[in-house]
Amino acid sequence: MSREIGASRWNTLLVNGGLLVLALVSLAPLLWMVSVSFMPAGQASRFPPPMLPTGPTLANYGELFSRTGMARNFANSLLVSCAITFGSLLINTMAGYAFAKLRFAGKERIFQILLAALVIPAQVAMLPLFLLMKQLHLVNNFGGVVVPALATVFGIFLVRQYARSIPDELLEAARIDGAGELRIFFQIVLPMLKPVLVTLTIFTFMAAWNDFMWPLIVLTDQEHYTLPVALAALSREHIMDVEMMMAGAVVTVIPVLALFLALQRYYIQGLLLGSVKG
Repeated sequence: MSREIGASRWNTLLVNGGLLVLALVSLAPLLWMVSVSFMPAGQASRFPPPMLPTGPTLANYGELFSRTGMARNFANSLLVSCAITFGSLLINTMAGYAFAKLRFAGKERIFQILLAALVIPAQVAMLPLFLLMKQLHLVNNFGGVVVPALATVFGIFLVRQYARSIPDELLEAARIDGAGELRIFFQIVLPMLKPVLVTLTIFTFMAAWNDFMWPLIVLTDQEHYTLPVALAALSREHIMDVEMMMAGAVVTVIPVLALFLALQRYYIQGLLLGSVKG
């Protein structure tokens, strides 16, 4: 019995030790990026590269916001990401609820077509989508970034799977009491979808914040650049300023990292409930 307990403890220590090593390996690039952002100019280019700054400084962040206009790009990313997140939540939630609980002609066929669209690479649609945005006069405009992202097949699918667990009797009782479909949706359905909405919020905000290719295509004016596009331009103009580039990368990562850490409990809960109840 004692041997089994000892072996179990050793197995636990080995598993935990392995997980700790993997966590450190995964976090090493992020930690080094933060460390380099506080190094004086030129220190990161030495060989071998130092792991910690010898004289920590905030000068790189000051240069980043004073010389490159990164504050404007940060505001652009925040505006675009919030607009996409709120709009996508509303549209995807309505569509997912409709596919889950409402009856209309061709519902299953339309949903199957949407699922089939998941296997089509996004790059295939970029050229026709750009031409459409050009016809709508949305090129070099935040609307050209926001509008195509307002509805996603993944968001509709996620909400549909979770909404199927809502009892039909509850919705029928509300209709018998005289509630309209909009009132049922906003007062009954939305509160019950809270876990999956938090999950979808994190997915959508992170995707919008980190999106690089589409804003690069649509936005031609540097004043409209989002953070990833501005950071790429910064790497071309200041290729030797490694410390300032790392400071820009830290500024880009912090919002999505903070959002995920703040909502990770609801994020995991929404994924589990959506997969089980669906």
